[in-house]
Amino acid sequence: MKIESIELYRVAMPLVYPFRTAFGNDDTIESVLVCMRSGRDYGWGESAPWRYPAYSPECAATVFLMVRDVLAPLVLGKDVESGEALQGLLSGIKGNPFAKAALDLAWWDLHAKRHGQPLWRALGGRDPVVDVGADFGVMESVALLLETIEGAVADGYKRVKLKYRPGWDLDMIAAVRERFPELTVHIDSNSAYTLDALAMFRQLDAYGLAMIEQPLAHDDLVDHATLQAAIETPVCLDESITSVDKARKAIEIAACQWVNIKPGRVGGLTNALAVHNFCAAAEIPCWVGGMLESAIGASHCLALATLSNIKYPSDIFPSVRFYERDLARPPMLHSGPSQFRASDAPGAGAEPEREMLEQCTQQRAELRA
Repeated sequence: MKIESIELYRVAMPLVYPFRTAFGNDDTIESVLVCMRSGRDYGWGESAPWRYPAYSPECAATVFLMVRDVLAPLVLGKDVESGEALQGLLSGIKGNPFAKAALDLAWWDLHAKRHGQPLWRALGGRDPVVDVGADFGVMESVALLLETIEGAVADGYKRVKLKYRPGWDLDMIAAVRERFPELTVHIDSNSAYTLDALAMFRQLDAYGLAMIEQPLAHDDLVDHATLQAAIETPVCLDESITSVDKARKAIEIAACQWVNIKPGRVGGLTNALAVHNFCAAAEIPCWVGGMLESAIGASHCLALATLSNIKYPSDIFPSVRFYERDLARPPMLHSGPSQFRASDAPGAGAEPEREMLEQCTQQRAELRA
């Protein structure tokens, strides 16, 4: 199918409360939306690297510029019949996975719609019903965190993920485990530590965590292998896995026992599928992460989470958890306790609500072949 036009929107979506992690506190999520058109058909994608380059070297402003000035011109006017073909057109540009993902995700939505398929089926998903977990950032007090976890347990969540950073660490975990001795819990350090904290990580073995997500530097594999060899708790890599090649190297040196897959971080669904399949062949289980996207990006993550090697409840959230009003429709809604059901409509199943899109847009562009 020939790609005839691409529309870009850099948007800012206010959160209902600040999201606090090891790399900062955010009260607004910035992302880039792409609408890709071929004839009468169109598809939407969303890439959410956030406002500042703290999670990765990219941010929403640079993604917008890269897509507008560099990547979209490589795609416009071309016949693109597969995700691999699209990635081939972009392969001459080094890095910039979030920018590439914006186009790749839109292509997959367009492709699935054109074939009259739900996106999850187009990806090869096994079941539209997906288990998800509850995630909690750094809070004002441990007492408030315990109260909030209590509510998640009452709502039927099957696991809880806790942001973990210096000053919000061992004492917090000790309190959580004392209150919830049987609950499946893991922590996410967002690259906050070095091997100097090895003694602390060894202490965490006593708390029976499901995993420690990205404890060390965002681009590291070797030190994670050293850490994994020194502790019993499984290490999960997130920021470090930006490609199939990085996944291969991590697995070869035993740097992790789990891999978190985020479509934006690896350059789109095409590459996410490749990482998933490689990990499955290596018997390394995966789960799907998110970047607090609108229902557009979350719907793509949900479709990815239907694949067979997704073995742990994923980071996909109801819209009301973070947004007073989602930018897209329909909003993300639970289909059951701790579950979502991927849409059976052609494509990913979500599109921007025009009024909200206009309110949230900071920058826009339209390019034609």
